[in-house]
Amino acid sequence: MVALVNLMVGGILAFVGVVQLRRFGASVYVADLVGVGVVREMAPLMTAIVMSGRTGSAYAAELATMQGSDQTDALRAFGIPVYDYLILPRVSALTAMMPALYLYASAIGIGGGFAVAVIMLKLSPDAFIAELRGAVTGTQILFGLTKSLIFGAWIGMTGCRIGLKSGRSSNDVGDASTRAAVTGIAGVIVLDAVFAACANAWGV
Repeated sequence: MVALVNLMVGGILAFVGVVQLRRFGASVYVADLVGVGVVREMAPLMTAIVMSGRTGSAYAAELATMQGSDQTDALRAFGIPVYDYLILPRVSALTAMMPALYLYASAIGIGGGFAVAVIMLKLSPDAFIAELRGAVTGTQILFGLTKSLIFGAWIGMTGCRIGLKSGRSSNDVGDASTRAAVTGIAGVIVLDAVFAACANAWGV
């Protein structure tokens, strides 16, 4: 799902960019649009949205089910810290995997933009790659990696918190899953806006 979404986003950016840039005779700069747009914004954001809908909601459903079946109470009765045993591994795993998913999504997204620009819009592959190398810098990649780490931690903590705060009926499992997905996605978008404002203020 991450690959499919980012492939389509990269292709859309290339198509829309070329249509607009052709008016100014600057079609080659679609590589800048695709490279910076994917690496800096779309890859971390779209990956986080997918993971919120899939993993964040799964965390909430799992923990809500454990609440309903008294498994969390059993852990507490045995003196096992619930947060250390149930939450920390999940949040750590998602936070650690998000940068890898981000890099994968960035490569797929740029590949989608490259394919659309070269095959459908008849741009030169060499010109696209040369322009892309100048546009995508280490700072852009580091910025995207930082965002992906923060997004992963947010999604993991949100899903786990909602799952543990849910009720004990079977209906609460579905409610927790839905709330985790919605809250995770909304939070990711807000965090992305904060990152954009900070980057503008710092001139990144």
